[in-house]
Amino acid sequence: MNWLDKLEKKFGRYAITNLMLYIVIIYGVGFLLHMLNPEFYFQWLALDPAMILKGQVWRLVTFIFMPPAYSLFWILLSLYMAYFIGRSIESAWGAFRFNLYYFSGMLFTVIAAFIMYFITGTGIYSVGFGTTYISMSLFLVFASLYPETQFLLFFVIPVKVKWLALLDAAYLGWAVLQAFLPAYGGGINGVYYRGQALAVVVSLLNFIIYFLSSRKNSRFRPSQIKRKVNYKNKINQAVRERKTYEGGAKHKCAVCGQTELDNPNLEFRYCSKCHGNYEYCQEHLFTHKHVE
Repeated sequence: MNWLDKLEKKFGRYAITNLMLYIVIIYGVGFLLHMLNPEFYFQWLALDPAMILKGQVWRLVTFIFMPPAYSLFWILLSLYMAYFIGRSIESAWGAFRFNLYYFSGMLFTVIAAFIMYFITGTGIYSVGFGTTYISMSLFLVFASLYPETQFLLFFVIPVKVKWLALLDAAYLGWAVLQAFLPAYGGGINGVYYRGQALAVVVSLLNFIIYFLSSRKNSRFRPSQIKRKVNYKNKINQAVRERKTYEGGAKHKCAVCGQTELDNPNLEFRYCSKCHGNYEYCQEHLFTHKHVE
């Protein structure tokens, strides 16, 4: 049992179920505030260490009100995607681990913002410490769990999420590289790009920590997640296509042909490794030859 398992056992009951729904609502409120007053977020909500040290401690939390987009079409699409990705990760990891990932991402972002402030004495980079890179790290998590999922690029071109994740990683890499290029690294702009690079690094740090911690836990391996998804889809399809056998039986073993009418004590299960909807009694569930 690793440290995440121990934390979950001790504090799991305090996890917020469906956390991404509340985050999406917060993003939506942030968008409405931007529509009413474009400067309100930066004046009162952004992660600005200088103002936090002057007493505006609510900024430690309210920086997540930064909306992921600023037009009606893109905000609706962004909110849908954020919810879909967040719920998918929570479904795979459980509410506690997803809570811990998101909130630790917030914590790392706050720490990084203060490090930059104490080094530079300025808060102009605070835009880099919003929710952008937290969301991008969540996309990397989603891609690692569900690499074969397809999205429609430009609403037309089907692309697997694993390839989009490579573009995401390339963008993050470029954001870090800018801090070291002479064309971007001078003067006030240099401070901004170094702050941006640090924000990217802490978002990826969160990603790396949690996956290193889960690598020995087979429940969270991508192959296991894919197997669970395929099995769930198979069960749903089987329910939709449920057949009725001789005498009105609803279950029939694909090996011995017995139904629940032949033996009321028999239990039947679908095999997650067989190609197709094959049902087996408990005697043959683990001994049958898998259908390729």
